[in-house]
Amino acid sequence: MSSVLKNVDSRTNLVGQNRLEILLFRLKGRQIYAINVFKVQEVLGLPKLTMMPQRHPAVIGVVYLRGRSVPVVDLSMAIGLSPIKHDENSTIIVTEYNSTVQAFVVGGVDRIVNLNWEEVLPPPAGAGHSHYLTAITHHEDQIVEIIDVEKVLSEIVPMNAYLRDGYLDDEMVDQIRGREVVMVDDSHTALGQARVTFESMGLKVHQATDGAQGLELLRRLADETDGPLEDRVLMLVTDAEMPRMDGYRLTAEVRADSRLQNLFVALHTSLSGDFNLAMTKKVGCDAFLSKFQPEQLADLVRKRVAGDL
Repeated sequence: MSSVLKNVDSRTNLVGQNRLEILLFRLKGRQIYAINVFKVQEVLGLPKLTMMPQRHPAVIGVVYLRGRSVPVVDLSMAIGLSPIKHDENSTIIVTEYNSTVQAFVVGGVDRIVNLNWEEVLPPPAGAGHSHYLTAITHHEDQIVEIIDVEKVLSEIVPMNAYLRDGYLDDEMVDQIRGREVVMVDDSHTALGQARVTFESMGLKVHQATDGAQGLELLRRLADETDGPLEDRVLMLVTDAEMPRMDGYRLTAEVRADSRLQNLFVALHTSLSGDFNLAMTKKVGCDAFLSKFQPEQLADLVRKRVAGDL
């Protein structure tokens, strides 16, 4: 398997169908792990490594791919397991998250599997918030654990969720304070970052961890609200990839519900920009935001409150 990179047109075929493709791989032992194929650029043998000074313990070095330096992360070590022994026979998965490229050394890659999001479930309730999973599924009678790569990367390169002093003037803060937003994401890391950003602006945040739960939350808010829900909820901010119901299907369900259809919907994801611009148009979202960009979130809120969007 030399490459799994897909072009925008072929990837859009899954959108609106509540489907995804995952790449199965192993670290150490028999457990099968997975990440979304949309995040994967290619799979290849480990090129020559260059060591990095003062690197995170899970970063084993950098490689040079197509004229750029790409950090290589021991994914097993990054999620709290023992390190993978790496050599010239090792395999790396090259990924893109939030316009940054990184590679993960793994024990071996298996195959690509096409699933319905309804077959993908949240992690077990007893797993707590310290785990590195966004979801689990089953393939050929085996449990597949889908890695929360956003959590992994945030621990290697900590992300700042706070706005710089003076980013919003007092008048704008007064206009924003007390407004409400709904945030839907299966990553506790992404939810936490967005909540910090929103609450620092004085917004009240409602949260859900998958599209089905998010739709239930929106309908409950509509039941509780006199008048149009969009007068109460400034915006719905949703991830694309989530168990049970993805953000694209959630948006379609919102647009099909007369009580919800006028909500402002922003797709908030770590998938590549070109892909999501196409998706935003196709499913009827109003805006696209990259994750872990607090000032982008703040700008969107400011424009909504000012009536510019």
